[in-house]
Amino acid sequence: MEHAVREDLNATAPRVSAVLDPVKLIITNYPEGKVEMMEAINNPEDLTQGSHEIAFSRELFIEREDFMEDAPKKFFRMTPGQEVRLKNAYIVKCTGCKKNESGEIEEIYAEYDELTKSGMPESNRKVKGTLHWVSAKHAINAEVRLYDRLFNDEAPDGHKAKDYKDFINPESLKIIKNCKLEPSLKNAEPESKYQFQRIGYFCVDKKDSKPGALVFNRTVPLKDSWSKIQNKE
Repeated sequence: MEHAVREDLNATAPRVSAVLDPVKLIITNYPEGKVEMMEAINNPEDLTQGSHEIAFSRELFIEREDFMEDAPKKFFRMTPGQEVRLKNAYIVKCTGCKKNESGEIEEIYAEYDELTKSGMPESNRKVKGTLHWVSAKHAINAEVRLYDRLFNDEAPDGHKAKDYKDFINPESLKIIKNCKLEPSLKNAEPESKYQFQRIGYFCVDKKDSKPGALVFNRTVPLKDSWSKIQNKE
């Protein structure tokens, strides 16, 4: 069923940028106060859906897990000295980070190459990682609910020695507050469906979502993680 849902939403759901666990990325050589509007294709599977614009600025939010200060060799996301592409925007090179007293990353720093804007000749330069982002100045807040399987076993009632409740998945629902979304979602209608790039497919909660207090429910992740869990076990 999940495979069928993915196939359908892949063909119909617009792509948007949403950062669920944000950390600030500062492009240190990008002019302060400057804002560029970048073109983002709504759905590469159906170009008739057109495109929309997303604001790019000096301070952005990226996913916290997309940065590692001391990364292994095959980590192709953001790490000091390594280039990545910011989707629909520029290639940037990470130059360092700032930590708080607890050792947590507060800010990440990078420099951009102004000749690598998407669509320019230099934009074809090969880099191994592409990250999604939202402009810190323009982002809107939302609550995101990550639904997963209720049970960690395919047949929770098929074990004589155990009660079916022993197989309840403690992570069947994660509620994340203050996620950062691109502002095109500000007026998203209840039950409208989107692909959050690199994360999964989501719809607007018809009961709890309100203007200025949006709530998105995950329908299905981009990839099937269940088979990996089963193989690991």
